[in-house]
Amino acid sequence: MAQSRNYKQKNILLAVGSEVTPFPGIEIDEEQIVSSTGALSLKEVPKKMVQIGAGVIGVELGSVWQRLGSDVTCVEFLGHVGGLGIDMEIAKNFQRILTKQGLKFKLNTKVTGARKENGQVKVTIESVKDGKQQELECDVLLVCIGRRPFTQNMGTESMGIQLDDRGRIPVNNRFQTAVPNIYAIGDCIEGPMLAHKAEDEGIICVEGICGGSPHIDYNCVPSVIYTHPEVAWVGKSEEQLKEEGIPYNVGKFPLMANSRAKTISDTDGLVKVLGHKETDRLLGAHIIANVAGEIINEGALAMEYGASCEDVARVCHAHPTVSEAFREANLAAYCGKPVNF
Repeated sequence: MAQSRNYKQKNILLAVGSEVTPFPGIEIDEEQIVSSTGALSLKEVPKKMVQIGAGVIGVELGSVWQRLGSDVTCVEFLGHVGGLGIDMEIAKNFQRILTKQGLKFKLNTKVTGARKENGQVKVTIESVKDGKQQELECDVLLVCIGRRPFTQNMGTESMGIQLDDRGRIPVNNRFQTAVPNIYAIGDCIEGPMLAHKAEDEGIICVEGICGGSPHIDYNCVPSVIYTHPEVAWVGKSEEQLKEEGIPYNVGKFPLMANSRAKTISDTDGLVKVLGHKETDRLLGAHIIANVAGEIINEGALAMEYGASCEDVARVCHAHPTVSEAFREANLAAYCGKPVNF
């Protein structure tokens, strides 16, 4: 039995994280109907797997089980893969690559129910566009529709801290809650649920408690989808720039023209950068590559220091490396054409 302990401190930092978001009407048993947690410890490779959600977690786990031999079908309510924030051109290319690998997708489709029957799981789905219904049969149903703050029954209300409509703890720019000496960071506050974002918030929060001036630019926090190839982005997508009315140039470079990618026979993907049309400032970087999660940090660094596409294009990059594609894309955004394509 867990023991109850009382602590008395001058400052308290809440970093309680998140938990799997349940799907209404579908009970998870972590055997045949599993969450992203249960999907990591299945006893055998299922012949057929249906998964609810084709966001970041969905495509990561789906691609793993597909590579292990499972026939995987992803059912996604949205009209694209990769979740919110991904650039649409990147999402389309990413889906094409995953489909070529063997993953199946049913987009603009919602799950209306699931039941166990004769050792199988039968999943009822419905098209968002025309309402057409269909039933899928599988050995394992994976529910991966995201995560939610792990803040239920914490007793925050008794301390005068009211959660928002999504269960998050509201904080100011110093990560203070409604109670000034109680702070919160990570998945339980607003923003993307990313470990590196939470780590930076923890550092900055404690520096602020010690008298420093906390600052974090969330526009420079990168996102990575750990599939093969990886997908990574930082900054604005093309859709966001259009919505905000910001003029921009696009620079792209395909990996099929990159020497290192050709050498290792891993040419699926591209690098796409967005630069301000008038100032050339780098506004966003979007990458599909086997090492996208590594290269994106160069984009984050450039954006953090306010670099232009020309600045990146004029930096000497080692050859042959995949990161040369990032330089070439910036060159294309800056002057209209890369060198090697």
